[in-house]
Amino acid sequence: MLVDDWKNGFDSTGRKFRVMIVDDHLVVRLGLNALLGTQSDLDVIALAESGPVALALLEERPVDVVLLDLRMPGLSGIETLELMSDTMRTRTVAMSSYEYDEEIYAAVKAGAQGFVHKEAEAAEILSAVRAVGRGKQAFSNRVRERLANNQMTAGLSTREIEVLHLVALGLTNKEVGRTLNISQFTVRNHLNHITQKLDASDRTEAIFIAMQTGLISPP
Repeated sequence: MLVDDWKNGFDSTGRKFRVMIVDDHLVVRLGLNALLGTQSDLDVIALAESGPVALALLEERPVDVVLLDLRMPGLSGIETLELMSDTMRTRTVAMSSYEYDEEIYAAVKAGAQGFVHKEAEAAEILSAVRAVGRGKQAFSNRVRERLANNQMTAGLSTREIEVLHLVALGLTNKEVGRTLNISQFTVRNHLNHITQKLDASDRTEAIFIAMQTGLISPP
């Protein structure tokens, strides 16, 4: 079996945990549905391709656990979490293909009770869904330790966030340099570090990631 005790997935009344999978990639939704669908204690009741669809479905039906992708076009996973109403009474396991402090911190701040990497072992994903369904948290030891010690900080420095914010406003490297009293070459170096830290291909993608994870506000 993939887990030590599949009975742990039932709630106190013996009812299956109702799960919704939210991801903009069809192959991911179908793959997770196939995985969770093999478990006798989990009931996948909905698949959603976007945040708005997920929110609409949550208004219509009760869900115990939402398995939510953090990086989606349009309404991001973080924004979707922030819009989830208390009346929806659901708990969330955030998912991402990356494991950046800024993303995890933003997800926790928005209300996520767990986090799993999309390439995690099946047992880890199932364990996270069950733990969160039971009202517990599901974070790796590294993340749990940093959260407990209030050490979960964004990977970008204060100056790098300032640079990214100004670039998002449409300023050129030269204009950013003038504003911050640094050379345009220093600005360029900051942008290189930013794109590396966020695993972005260019400044445009870096801005998109930073806005989705709450590092900077939309212009």
